[in-house]
Amino acid sequence: MVSTLVFSCMSSSKALKEKGSHRAASPGAACLQDKRAKVHSPTMFDWSDLRHLIAVSRHGSTLAAARALGCNQSTVHRRLTELERNLGLTLVQRRSTGYRLTEIGEALIDKVLAVEATIAALDHQVEALKNDLTGVIRLTCPEPTVSRIVATGLLDRFYERYPGLKVQFVTSDRYLDIAKGEADVAFRSGEPADDTLVGRKICDSVWAIYASKSYIQQHGRPASVAQLAGYAMIGFDGIMANHRVAKWLPAAVPNARVVNRNNSMLGTLSAVKAGIGVAPLPTTLGDAEETLVQVLPPVEELTRAWYLLAHPELRKTPRIAAFVDHVLDDIPALRAALIG
Repeated sequence: MVSTLVFSCMSSSKALKEKGSHRAASPGAACLQDKRAKVHSPTMFDWSDLRHLIAVSRHGSTLAAARALGCNQSTVHRRLTELERNLGLTLVQRRSTGYRLTEIGEALIDKVLAVEATIAALDHQVEALKNDLTGVIRLTCPEPTVSRIVATGLLDRFYERYPGLKVQFVTSDRYLDIAKGEADVAFRSGEPADDTLVGRKICDSVWAIYASKSYIQQHGRPASVAQLAGYAMIGFDGIMANHRVAKWLPAAVPNARVVNRNNSMLGTLSAVKAGIGVAPLPTTLGDAEETLVQVLPPVEELTRAWYLLAHPELRKTPRIAAFVDHVLDDIPALRAALIG
């Protein structure tokens, strides 16, 4: 706590005039008054200093105060001396019967006790906030992963542990801005572009090339990425145009014949299942579909890591900390959801 005491006074000539005197102040007196007028005495003390004063006032001796505070008697003496030195006031007086507050100490003690009460209330509120495990955690992730995460039982175990908390999925094929409050926590593939976020790698996101069984029966199966130029391809558009797969396709297959474009991963999956063409898909999606075939093995250039991310300040809040810590304690279940 920092308290600043500022002393000011009128010049001696002004003071004399207000007293009705017509005598001019001497140069020496004026000089003395000016110096006093500029006194600026910063008074600094912390809560621990006040605690020692309160303990002595309550228990009547530095020994009893030391026992109450859990410290030694010399510490109480030292802290009281430091407090009085900083304030420039004598607050306690030693007598044959023990220590008592001086007149100045008595004048200040009610204010000091009010500080104690305020700090106690603050402590209680902080503890309440630390233990406030109620509310909603907004979790953003690609829409196809929602059902897989739910199926692992990860959230059921979380609700059993924290019945006052609920997880709300905020699905999007674009990266929501956690720093701007669009979500609280993210499951996200790819290296974090926002270096203000903190997180943990969970596993790898693996992609391969898929086609429907009916499409392969009609057009055959490509033997390499280069041969994809002879097949109908499904591309990405809209918010998916900047996805790494959308950038990989024209680089890996310059002459690709794109017959369909989608702005969502589920839309791309549906197009492949319908036999419209061939497309890269996460293996968690493609391998789970009985009507699809992995026509080419995982593409190394498309492999990215899955991360659990949060803003560092939000990460410290009780509800977010509870969710993130629970997930990290249950990583095998989350990996099962993300990589199958």
